[in-house]
Amino acid sequence: MGVAFRVTEEEQGDWAVLRVSGELDLLTSPVLRQRVRDVVAEGRHALVLDLSDVFFCDSSGVGVLIATRRLIRSCQGRLRLTLPARGAVDGSHVNRVLAALGVRRLFDVYPDVESAVSERTQPLSA
Repeated sequence: MGVAFRVTEEEQGDWAVLRVSGELDLLTSPVLRQRVRDVVAEGRHALVLDLSDVFFCDSSGVGVLIATRRLIRSCQGRLRLTLPARGAVDGSHVNRVLAALGVRRLFDVYPDVESAVSERTQPLSA
């Protein structure tokens, strides 16, 4: 039995923060896709996806991230991802997958939620 997949939501200023944990794969990615749609339907177009506790991401998970980017851009919103700074030698699994697929540069990535919701912090370079 694997670790449970969870998406929790909180507000930080103007930002809706979805904290994702577990495996982001074919079985769980529809849950995240729906949560993102719900947030946008509520009129919140500044979104942080905290992926710090995602330890596995397959192509369907990447597909949800790209679809989220497309949805947020269509609303003239803002999307930021957080990937953990720990293990900086090889980075997080999600970061490695995004880089390997050549899509990491599409996202503004921050080391933590506090940096992501700050207007003074610049994203990490791709």
